[in-house]
Amino acid sequence: MVDPRRIVIVGTGLAGASAAGALREQGYDGDLLLVGEQRHRPYELPALSKGILLGDTDDPDWVHEESFYAEKNIDLRLGTRVSGVSIGDHTVDVDGKRESWDRLVLATGSTPRRLRLPGHDLDNVLRLRRLDEARALRRELTEGRDVVIIGAGWIGCEVAAAARKHGANVTVVDVLPQPLHRVVGDTVAGVFRSMHEDQGVTFRLDTGIAEYVGENGRATGVRLEDDSVLPADLVLVAVGAYPRTELAQEAGLALSDDGGVQVDATLATSAPDVFAIGDIAAHAHPRFGRRIRVEHWANAKDQGAHVAQNLLGASEPFTASPYFFSDQYDLGMEFRGLTDPFSDELVVRGDLGTREFIAFWVRDGALQAAMNVNMWDDGDTLGALVDKQARVEPAKLVDADLASLMG
Repeated sequence: MVDPRRIVIVGTGLAGASAAGALREQGYDGDLLLVGEQRHRPYELPALSKGILLGDTDDPDWVHEESFYAEKNIDLRLGTRVSGVSIGDHTVDVDGKRESWDRLVLATGSTPRRLRLPGHDLDNVLRLRRLDEARALRRELTEGRDVVIIGAGWIGCEVAAAARKHGANVTVVDVLPQPLHRVVGDTVAGVFRSMHEDQGVTFRLDTGIAEYVGENGRATGVRLEDDSVLPADLVLVAVGAYPRTELAQEAGLALSDDGGVQVDATLATSAPDVFAIGDIAAHAHPRFGRRIRVEHWANAKDQGAHVAQNLLGASEPFTASPYFFSDQYDLGMEFRGLTDPFSDELVVRGDLGTREFIAFWVRDGALQAAMNVNMWDDGDTLGALVDKQARVEPAKLVDADLASLMG
């Protein structure tokens, strides 16, 4: 493979900026264009639903210092739209100008889903994905306001915790029977539900919404499918996200069944010289033996750092296990691996009641995933066990020294 003279990265989020930084760290001195629509320089997303909403900080964790891009001769173009990709002549259309590339990285991320029901365009029906949205949402979370959150996933639960800290009245609505149900299953989900209820959150579960009720351009309530109406000064819609694959699709790249961009183990797409990373990448993971698409912070950061070597001629598979974390009230947790909580065996080490435990998910004697909750001593060991898909007896996960299970 001939060394590229010019690399273009589309997407100025964590994945794209991590790739650009890693290219310079690995000695690439060719032209490097990092271009995307967001106005702020690249930042990490976790603080948006955590520290910023809680009022602990005004800023996210920036991927690099402001001076980094000029110092490293990275052509960073913010607030700039890429409207097309031509695989055949190796160009992208940037604000109407054709830019050439020898290697192309698509890191276009994802966007929050909408519920296009009556009233969805009212001014105070919000979503959370960008820094400006987080700052605006924090200003709305004040004492005594009625906040309705649609969706009891990680974002919904973290926003609920922040809203309660600020004294808002919080109701969380979801069509599923428990918060975080699809991720952790009934038993562990019950821990999160009871924690939120202890903090004053009301759940309306096993039900959907019919419409947003409003007047004068603002929502005043949310009508549920049972025709009851929840009063609302603010509505947050947190029902997941979809990958932004429009450029990839228009360019003719192969897509996966879940709508992501198909990439092989090395993060290469179906087109020569084109890679995809982060939220859009449906990755043929060597360890799991199937495609997975992960929308978490660590995946974007790690794939960005990893793809640099392959852009420069290597062919190294990306093998990291999914990882994410959450902070809600006085509960902190880390999750490693990939599980089906409804078919894998759940093993608990510690005490669910005190919210100090490690949850393991085991399939056919092999460890698939682990979540440590308010227990921090064994994080590295848990990561190694999950990466190895260690074969363990469930009883030993409960009381044995975890390091001894490495074999």
